[in-house]
Amino acid sequence: MMRWIPFVKKPPLVAVVRLSGAIAAGSRLGSGLNDQAMAPVLDRAFRRGKPDAVALVINSPGGSPSQSSLIAGRIRRLAEEHERPVYAFVEDLAASGGYYIASAADEIWLDDNSIIGSIGVISAGFGFPDFIARYGIERRVHTAGKSKSLLDPFQPEKDEDVARLTQLQEQVHATFIEHVKTRRGAKLDSETELFTGDVWVGSEAVKLGLADGVAHLVPKMKEVFGDKTRFAVHGARRGLIPRLGTRVVADIADEVESRVLWARYGL
Repeated sequence: MMRWIPFVKKPPLVAVVRLSGAIAAGSRLGSGLNDQAMAPVLDRAFRRGKPDAVALVINSPGGSPSQSSLIAGRIRRLAEEHERPVYAFVEDLAASGGYYIASAADEIWLDDNSIIGSIGVISAGFGFPDFIARYGIERRVHTAGKSKSLLDPFQPEKDEDVARLTQLQEQVHATFIEHVKTRRGAKLDSETELFTGDVWVGSEAVKLGLADGVAHLVPKMKEVFGDKTRFAVHGARRGLIPRLGTRVVADIADEVESRVLWARYGL
């Protein structure tokens, strides 16, 4: 009845968005996160019902730096456009790109066992030059541009390639650090090295200023907005074809890659 009585004030509304999984562009990593998939979800969360706040439930080992930045940037634009506070609630993990997204929130709240941080950049791969030489396989590569075969896994690693990769990683790392400093500001512990790629758990992360406290979504939001606070959960709408399993092989490969990211944190 209240929606037909405009002068009766509705109870506070908190829009809830789950950001779970590894972060990668397009459809890679199956059920993971990317800006294209999250754009309509975040837009609905900030617009529908004119919520008093948006709560992000984050559980991610990280992934693509660009996609992390795109999602975080979208969250900030919508928050400023709609003048809505944003709260992040970390479940198991908000590491690397997961923490990048969490830092887009105005406040970050953890479970006692949540792992957060990993403010760094990693690149991993394999080298096969001895393998192909052992089996008499001839590698044929023709390029226009001396750097087109950078870090070719079938050639011996070159010092100049590693130096170039390190330079690129340092640029991405600097962007990550600047984002965290901008969002967390004076909350960060200036006496501790926070940008080494290390991770922290629960209250230890709070002491360092990487999070604001230990709390769970529903009780915390009711503490802030009152016991009558309502919650509206917004999620991605999956199409029929993916559900029918037409991408089974690709999804298996994506799942393996995703599990590697999670395993780095013992999860």
